[in-house]
Amino acid sequence: MPENLVIIPTYNEAENIQNVLRRTFSLDPAFDVLVVDDNSPDGTFQMVKDLQKEFPRLHLEIRKTKDGLGKAYTRGFKWALSKNYQFIFEMDADLSHNPDDLPRLLNALGNGNDVAVGSRYSHGVNVVNWPMTRVLLSFIASKYARLITGLPVNDATAGFVGYKRAVLETLDLDKIKFKGYGFQIEMKYKAWRKGFKLIEVPIIFTNRVAGESKISANIMGEAVFGVLMLRIRSIFGKL
Repeated sequence: MPENLVIIPTYNEAENIQNVLRRTFSLDPAFDVLVVDDNSPDGTFQMVKDLQKEFPRLHLEIRKTKDGLGKAYTRGFKWALSKNYQFIFEMDADLSHNPDDLPRLLNALGNGNDVAVGSRYSHGVNVVNWPMTRVLLSFIASKYARLITGLPVNDATAGFVGYKRAVLETLDLDKIKFKGYGFQIEMKYKAWRKGFKLIEVPIIFTNRVAGESKISANIMGEAVFGVLMLRIRSIFGKL
């Protein structure tokens, strides 16, 4: 079994799922993929089931209800740990993250780093076809997170991330509270506070072409107030 697993959470990604999976399985070195689907009414999970006949390294977990990105990833993390994967990656289903960058993240983990962040903001702003309001919200949220927490990462809200197994084993996944941008900040912050080494790998983020974005005002609000809560809890030693 390959050591590398990519976790892709999905909800109504029938227009994208086949493309992202085929591109991921074409990579060298090899990556297994776990799709965590929130019972998509558009049949995403059925498409994954059909593709499993072609790709034996494709795995599927179906959640009964749509319960947020953070919960989907923590379910995937626990599954990965139970299967003895050594390098575990987060990646979006909509091709906003380029699967061709996965080997670069893996290489960063192999060079003494514990968390590799596919960063949109480590070298300027590398975002393609995103509305300016979204760019500003994401950029400001990352800068805000860094200011409040001290987290040494320019793209704290990045969702294209690789973890060494030891990081996920050390963090208490049942205590991860947040869902969207807040979840991404929380994972990086807790890993950093545990003494793990984070590195940013520059990527170009491309806005989805097909399907609908899942970002909402609630998710943005969680990031703003969640960062404050993270900092307060850390001050009182309650992370």
